Amino acid sequence: MEEMRLQKFISSAGIMSRRAAETEIEAGRIKVNGQPATLGQKIIPGQDRVTYKGQVITLNANERRVYVMLNKPRGYVTTLSDDKDRKCVAELVEDVGTRVYPIGRLDMDSEGLLLFTNDGEFANKLMHPKHKIPKIYHVRVKGEITPEQLKALSQPMDIDGYTIMPVECSVVTRKEGFTVIRMELYEGRNRQIRKMCEQTELEITRLQRVAIGELKLGNLNIGSWRHLTKTQVDYLKNS
Repeated sequence: MEEMRLQKFISSAGIMSRRAAETEIEAGRIKVNGQPATLGQKIIPGQDRVTYKGQVITLNANERRVYVMLNKPRGYVTTLSDDKDRKCVAELVEDVGTRVYPIGRLDMDSEGLLLFTNDGEFANKLMHPKHKIPKIYHVRVKGEITPEQLKALSQPMDIDGYTIMPVECSVVTRKEGFTVIRMELYEGRNRQIRKMCEQTELEITRLQRVAIGELKLGNLNIGSWRHLTKTQVDYLKNS
C-alpha cells in the first residue's frame, strides 16, 4: 500500500476522527514501530506497526460502516476516554456492536443529538467547514427575553476575537419564569451559544441540540441511540 498520513490511517481504521487523532499524537499516546508518533508523520499500512494505548491499529476494508445517532444526556463528555474519570459518551454506545466515535462535540452540560460512526472519511467531510448543514438548538433561558436581546443574538457577534456568522433565532415558548429560543447555527465554535447568551445577559438553564439539518431527535429517549436510515446517511453525504 502507498504511504498514508497517520491521522488519516487512524480515522480510516474507525478509531477516532483525524482531529482527535492529532490530539492523541501530541499527547504521545500513539506510537509507530514502538516510537512516539509525530504530527504529519506518514506510515505504510500493513508494514508499519501503529499502536494506541498499547493496542495495534489495523485497517479492515470489509468492516461494515455504521452510522448512529445518540440522544446525549447532560453530564457526559464527548470523548472516548477521559483522564479526569468523567463519564464519556462512549459508554452509551458500547452495545452498537463495533467501535464508533462521535462526529463533532456537545459540551458536558449540553444534551441532544450527537452522531457516531466508524467511517472516517464520512466523519471528516461532515466536520469540514464547507459542509453547510445547520445545527438546530433549543435553548431555555431564565425569565423573559427582550426584543433587543433576540436581535443581538441574531446579529454577527465577536466571540474570543472571532466574528461569528449571523445566527437565526426565534422564540419557541414563553412561560412564566423561562423562555425557549430556537437557534440555527452553520458553524459551531467552542461553547458558542453559551458565550452568546453571556454577552446578551441571558442565563441558560438547558441547552439541547434537537436536529442536524433534516435529522431530528424525535422521540429518541435520553441516553438511547439508534441507527440512521440509508436515506439519512445519503442526505448527509450529499448535502
